[in-house]
Amino acid sequence: MEKVLRLITSESVNIGHPDKTCDTISDRFLDAALKEDPNSQMAVECAIKDNKLFIYGEATTLAKVDYEKIGRDTLKWIGYKNEFIISKEISIQSPDINQAVVKDELCANDQGMVYGYAVNETKEYMPLPITCAHKLMKVYDDFRRGGDIYFADAKSQVTVAYLGKKPVYIDTVLVSVSHDKALEHEEIYETIKKEVIDKVLAEYKDLVNEKTKYIINPSGKFTIWGSFSDSGCVGRKIVVDTYGGVGRVGGGCFSSKNATKVDRSGAYYARYVAKNIVAHGFADEVEIQVAYAIGRAEPVSLNIECFDTNKVSYEEIYDYVNKNFSFRPHDIIVELGLLRPIFSETACYGHFGRDIFPWEKIKN
Repeated sequence: MEKVLRLITSESVNIGHPDKTCDTISDRFLDAALKEDPNSQMAVECAIKDNKLFIYGEATTLAKVDYEKIGRDTLKWIGYKNEFIISKEISIQSPDINQAVVKDELCANDQGMVYGYAVNETKEYMPLPITCAHKLMKVYDDFRRGGDIYFADAKSQVTVAYLGKKPVYIDTVLVSVSHDKALEHEEIYETIKKEVIDKVLAEYKDLVNEKTKYIINPSGKFTIWGSFSDSGCVGRKIVVDTYGGVGRVGGGCFSSKNATKVDRSGAYYARYVAKNIVAHGFADEVEIQVAYAIGRAEPVSLNIECFDTNKVSYEEIYDYVNKNFSFRPHDIIVELGLLRPIFSETACYGHFGRDIFPWEKIKN
């Protein structure tokens, strides 16, 4: 085993971060369309700055989606108290793309590769740093909604020390939260440590020791938040959405896109297959790459990497995958049930590692 400690860091951002706000609004557009028309072809995104929300993209759907109402309701639910100026620019899906995708059998909507990853170092089959970072943000969001002095914009960052492939302790926990101007830094530190960090780390108490460091609001103050301190748009947090930088990502974002877009559904399915390979004991760590071509149903390539952790031969692993899974877009949608309005829950706290999603189930 390696003798040198490695430090691996991942971050998460809360729903008030302007990028995550846009992801959430866009996935609510998608769910609203799917409720009325399961065959909706959607890629309606948004961008935000100050009190302005720009809604743009493509939608071919029979659903009557009230984009402005969804946008305003979501902003209010997140915690904004001001009114927003909203503008829209939405067209139908390009007929060139549509004719390539919608055939006798559903085909990929674009070329490109997607990745799926799984590892057995946590019960979620996810890397520990990103799993812990997401839980910090979820606990923070539940906490801040119990009052009005902590706001929706927040970030977490977790550094884990590894010896070889084994996490040995949590090295650093960093949390930054937006807050009322009246709060002093000492009070924020004590409150977030007690109400957020300690509650999450209780699950990982065996990995917390005297070396574990805590950094809370190192900027000193964070009173201007969300779109008034930054700008945001869809798809700028794809590392947060996936594996925290441990597993690779294909480059395409997820939010706003319906399941015919393989950069979303294909990535979900790749995670599904990788998790099943690990859960069934074929390997401790797996990364899968799948490549597609527009207008074709069968993937261009499939590659499985086990990082020398496989317990059986690659031939056996490929045989297991080929006999139990199909990466064709139609088959992915049917097996995972992706024509349902289930996507707004994915927009924050990670698309992977939560059992509420069908691509996280273990297949017998």
